[in-house]
Amino acid sequence: MTRVLLCDDQELVRAGFRLILDLEDDLEVVGEAEDGRECLRMVATLAPEVVLMDIRMPRMDGVEATRQLVRAGSPTRVLVLTTFDLDEYVYDAMRAGASGFLLKDVPREQLVFAVRMVARGDAVVAPKVTRRLVEHYVGAPPPTTGVPDVLGVLSERELEVFGLLASGRSNAEIAEGLVLGEATVKTHVGNILAKLGLRDRIQAVVLAYESGYLQAGR
Repeated sequence: MTRVLLCDDQELVRAGFRLILDLEDDLEVVGEAEDGRECLRMVATLAPEVVLMDIRMPRMDGVEATRQLVRAGSPTRVLVLTTFDLDEYVYDAMRAGASGFLLKDVPREQLVFAVRMVARGDAVVAPKVTRRLVEHYVGAPPPTTGVPDVLGVLSERELEVFGLLASGRSNAEIAEGLVLGEATVKTHVGNILAKLGLRDRIQAVVLAYESGYLQAGR
């Protein structure tokens, strides 16, 4: 059973998501928080696998709540809720460690799918959407020659995988492009995230752009 905490300052929004999630046999809404501070307290006591996190809330917003959860080493995953797909706060939440985002008018099936994906450790934002957010909000870093220092811990093969991963390729597409088995690619991806201290593929995309390894428009 996947335990879910709803964090949104609008009671009607929380009620709507609860109605959807409680219909699923494998999902359980264990609590509702009105702001980031209450969310942090409830995560500590209820230990949900996933938080559906609104961004703009009083007292403590979703970005800061996400940042504090990640800094504390919480295993709880954050799925950001927003009204606009190009919202600078969404990008800030991704940098803070959120595992993806959804629009608040998302179809029921997509919401349920996203919660399940995040609960098992995957990111749910389509890479092209993540790249669009990054390109829109990240200032162009200085031109780089060679490999940025932050990526120096990766082997030559891992750099190849990282470049394709950050460009939005799935494991299957990476495997096909590099003529590798999909299981091998999955191992490489896990090693890359561990070496770079990243939680998921979303943060890999952000790092690729912020380090200058990938450039907007490429």
